[in-house]
Amino acid sequence: MIRGKKVVVVFPAYNAERTLERTYRDIPFDVVDAVILVDDASRDNTVEVARRLNIPTVVHTENRGYGGNQKTCYREALRLGADIVIMVHPDYQYPPQLIPAMAYLIEVGMFDVVLGSRIVKGAIRQGMPVYKFVINRLLTLFQNVVMNERLSEYHTGYRAFSRGVLETLPVEENSDDFAFDNQILAQALFFGFRVGEVTCPARYFAESSSIRFWRGVKYALDVVDTTLRYRLHRLGVARFRMFDPGGKRLV
Repeated sequence: MIRGKKVVVVFPAYNAERTLERTYRDIPFDVVDAVILVDDASRDNTVEVARRLNIPTVVHTENRGYGGNQKTCYREALRLGADIVIMVHPDYQYPPQLIPAMAYLIEVGMFDVVLGSRIVKGAIRQGMPVYKFVINRLLTLFQNVVMNERLSEYHTGYRAFSRGVLETLPVEENSDDFAFDNQILAQALFFGFRVGEVTCPARYFAESSSIRFWRGVKYALDVVDTTLRYRLHRLGVARFRMFDPGGKRLV
């Protein structure tokens, strides 16, 4: 807890049995009040490892996709009374030690959303494949130009949200697939929430999660689609439920 604000970490998990414990052990529990794991019908022993570690776990009996997993994560965190929700991938790619910094930036009212950016420190030096780096840079440039923003990247999986953000955004209108990450960030910017970034070293190794090539192509096309929808809705040329204040929310 940070000055009376409840901090909840959510793990959107899929086949994370090899890395879950390492990720969990690095969580700074002097700040974090609770951890919730949502297992998206893993085919390994992720649930067994989570229960051995006494992590409260929600199990999807059918795979709902990365975005569908996050929706459950955030719904459960809000149900627990979280004031600040931080998504950490349980694949040990992002360092949990950054949780206090991200949470404090929200608690003091500086930002409503905080991203752990891999780009600021040099993603290639950290092991990001060159082709992924190039695609990341091209998509980020496109989004910054079209959306008139200045973020260093839009595609990190390390994110912190205030309760108000998750209660306000029409999150249920978003994809259940990987496009969810980009859509919720576009929504936050569209609705005028303040988005900040912290430098985040990242690890790339065999057990860390990675989108396959063709799924990555689909994700890139979805990013372009989301960005164009953002612009068209902003201009009043078209209307999309994902940017409509009356769209379906988590609560």
